[in-house]
Amino acid sequence: MPLFKRHIISSVSAMVLATLAAGAFAQEAAPAKDAEPSDDSTIVVTASRIASRGFKAPTPTSTIGALEIAQNAQPNVFTTIAQLPSLQGSSGVATNTFSTSSGQQGLSSFALRGLGVSRTLTLLDGQRVVPANIGTGAVDVSLLPQLLIKRVDVVNGGASASWGSDAVGGVVNFVTDTRFEGFKANIALGQTTYGDDKQGVIQVAFGKSFLNDRLHTATALEYHREQGIEAGDFGENAANGRTWYRSSTLVNTGITNNGLPQFRNVDHAQSYTYSKYGLITAGPLQGIAFDQNGNPTNFVYGSSGVPQKDAAGTVAGCYIGFCVGGDTSANVGIGATLQSGINRQNFYNRTSYDLDDNNEIYFTINLAKVGTHNQPNPGTTQAGLTIQCANPYVPQIISQACATNNITSFKLGTVTPFLPNIRVNTERTQERFVVGANGKFNLFNTDWSYNTYYQHGKETSDIKVRNLLLKARFTAAINAVLLNGAIVCADPVARANGCQPINVIGNQKPSASALAYLQPAVGAFQHTIQTQDVASFNVSGEPFSLWAGPVSVAFGAEYRREAYKAVADPYGNGSSSPYTAEYPADPLLSTGGGNFYAGNYRNGRGSYNVKEAFLEFNIPLINSEAAGVVNLNTAGRATDYSTSGRVNAWKVGLTWDTPFDGIRVRTVQSQDVRAPNLNDLFGPIVSTNLPNFTNPFTNSTLTVSQNQGSNPNLKPEIAKNLSFGVVLANPKWLPGFNASIDYYKIELTDAISGGPNATQLVQYCFDGSVPSACSTFNLTGANPYVNVGSINAASIKTSGVDYEFSYRYARPLGLPGELILRALATNVRDFTTIPGLPGTIPSQTAGQNSGATPDWKGQFIQTYTTEKYTLTLQERWFSDGVIGNQYVVCRSGCPVSTSNNPTLDNNTMKGATYIDLGGTYNIRKGVAAYFKVDNLFNVDPEPSPQTNTGLDVNPALYDTLGRFYRIGLRLNF
Repeated sequence: MPLFKRHIISSVSAMVLATLAAGAFAQEAAPAKDAEPSDDSTIVVTASRIASRGFKAPTPTSTIGALEIAQNAQPNVFTTIAQLPSLQGSSGVATNTFSTSSGQQGLSSFALRGLGVSRTLTLLDGQRVVPANIGTGAVDVSLLPQLLIKRVDVVNGGASASWGSDAVGGVVNFVTDTRFEGFKANIALGQTTYGDDKQGVIQVAFGKSFLNDRLHTATALEYHREQGIEAGDFGENAANGRTWYRSSTLVNTGITNNGLPQFRNVDHAQSYTYSKYGLITAGPLQGIAFDQNGNPTNFVYGSSGVPQKDAAGTVAGCYIGFCVGGDTSANVGIGATLQSGINRQNFYNRTSYDLDDNNEIYFTINLAKVGTHNQPNPGTTQAGLTIQCANPYVPQIISQACATNNITSFKLGTVTPFLPNIRVNTERTQERFVVGANGKFNLFNTDWSYNTYYQHGKETSDIKVRNLLLKARFTAAINAVLLNGAIVCADPVARANGCQPINVIGNQKPSASALAYLQPAVGAFQHTIQTQDVASFNVSGEPFSLWAGPVSVAFGAEYRREAYKAVADPYGNGSSSPYTAEYPADPLLSTGGGNFYAGNYRNGRGSYNVKEAFLEFNIPLINSEAAGVVNLNTAGRATDYSTSGRVNAWKVGLTWDTPFDGIRVRTVQSQDVRAPNLNDLFGPIVSTNLPNFTNPFTNSTLTVSQNQGSNPNLKPEIAKNLSFGVVLANPKWLPGFNASIDYYKIELTDAISGGPNATQLVQYCFDGSVPSACSTFNLTGANPYVNVGSINAASIKTSGVDYEFSYRYARPLGLPGELILRALATNVRDFTTIPGLPGTIPSQTAGQNSGATPDWKGQFIQTYTTEKYTLTLQERWFSDGVIGNQYVVCRSGCPVSTSNNPTLDNNTMKGATYIDLGGTYNIRKGVAAYFKVDNLFNVDPEPSPQTNTGLDVNPALYDTLGRFYRIGLRLNF
């Protein structure tokens, strides 16, 4: 980053921190003005099921009001909420863009505490929502009604006793305005400073009451389109003039005990297993490359590398699989889409009828669709192809060299630039229907509140991948011979089934018939239907009083059933999917599936049901001027899963409103659960290509398919949550000031994890520690693969501190209007994962900026509001970190490098500060224009190098888009 940018950013951040430091000694969420309840009002807070006057839950909760959501000016409310420091590792439109098989492209799902999206429960008005992706079991927030949101409650802590499974990291609850009347709209346009990701959004909401205010209906409509950011090219040219990509990679010297680091953090890494237009990678002709016309030339190796012309393809002076510098025109990492294109439509309606002053019945309809598209990589990397010297496409000079060196074939690597790039199209459609009733009744001289509903949700997901290569057909097509004066495929069986020969040397585009043979127009697909049915009933009241006040109780029951069915194409799934005219049988293709280069989707189906009952109490223990007010909040939930049996969740919490003005102490301990979801138990196999995978048996690299499967014998995860905090709430000596500090600790056992990954399984076999691992892979066949699966083996321990401060200052410095300051920060002190696998050790990922949990993550907001205009300045910041805590950093005198603690010369990843500026101008009553600039100083992302080539940045933390401009118009009548 240029020096002057760093200076400006540091100066602005310093001013913000200095302003807040005067009161920064304690955290409680400061709701927007319209969301602040009085102590005498009855409100259901998301951290509990208790509905009681003045009730304060012991679990820390941050609230984002409608005004703050509007000021952040994002077309998808997910982006606003995901900026909160306690949300770490959420999945948005800039993540999963280099994936073919996951189906998570464009998925907006939250993750609290870095525990993953499957351990955060997302609710709409306290009700469950059908998951949008079978792989994660998580809700797509972009499908919820954005313009009717009144506030968002983020519960930073376990809440399974109140809300059930998945609430291990916490709960995000979207609370809508169920009584909205009037009309409001939002129209906005935006694009990056590079002229891409052009987007537009139109949101409309209207509500009206009829029949003397007894019948009420509110509707929200939305259309949102983003072009996305198309992929860069081969080499190091990022999209539309971005200059930050430099092929950063951790290269392996292969030497562990010479006192030097085994791994080196380098830029401009160059794979010597392929080139853009073809490279002979082994044998006596090693080092001969080809230009786009197929003419031979000498390959320019980085690191002054010298090909050894041996069978292993060794390059002296380079690293395992890589050199540094040289010809990097074939690098594929930046060829992934930086942000998925997205097209989103949403319809929502809630209609209610008041039976009397205290009771209503209602129904809601939510129909939404989101379509995305992305390119996971350019071309299809093909290393180690066997080319016959007699192949008629081989240049004559190479054929002569073959004869001179007494060889009949050679190894070739290419990125196939002559093939159309892969395009992944994902469409998710949500249909959600709810009927319910809520109100009050009197029983045994006690007033009770009740809420009951039935929800049916259906999510239909379609993944279609175009321009996918069929591996066996490609192998047949590149093996060409002359027959009766014509160039044909050598294999007669392949010829009989339509094989068309192609030339992989140079950049000659295949014929239309050859492309149709290699990359069928229909491509890979998977059609998934997932359903969720929920019936829920809960009651809350104050049935009796004790010496310190009334005792509040909430109790209820819930039944839930979830099911899915997935159908995939026969080439990816195998012959259990019937062949059709579009997918004809082919003797070259495996009947077991896995025939595509990527995206080999599988059939699957499964279901489970859950029966639950809960009971919660709020018991006042002390209520006096001398000692303050002490309340005990306790809850328990009994759950019976049809798949894994019974499991219990509970919580015990205390709040103490001390006799000191505005000071409250709170603590809560809970046992929380996450049951295995449909994908964990019954999910279809997901195949993912791993390029440059190291084969320890040959000390070489290759591309393998990692096949991830499910496990029907999985058990629920169990977590112990502890939090303790101090709150300062609007003291008389500093009116308008709120602050809190909360310590948290989570210990998760029997964590459902992927089990040994592909690298671990192969290593277990190689070193003999787990002989049975040898049966899980084949690295020498035509389609190299490694099969992996999920197990209950891991455990996770994480702890840290949340800070939150806010201050409202009327007429600052005598100026008209109001100044609102807000600061939130999370310090992750520990995030330890214990894999529970042979030969592994605990891994510490706190402060690992290649992941989701930096040491510090903060958000600072300053808003100045007058009757005519509003200005908002926001700083988003996270601290410097490391690539991986497992590395031993050294440059000389290094200890012996091991698989658990390898040595590395440079393990740093700088943090980032992003400054956003926005403003609103009230043109007239009900009409306001606004603007927003995100990443004002266009801060580039930091490299996140891995041991293979890829995008090599971390979009879960870093902004990969650059400066973003938005303008818009809001109407409210």
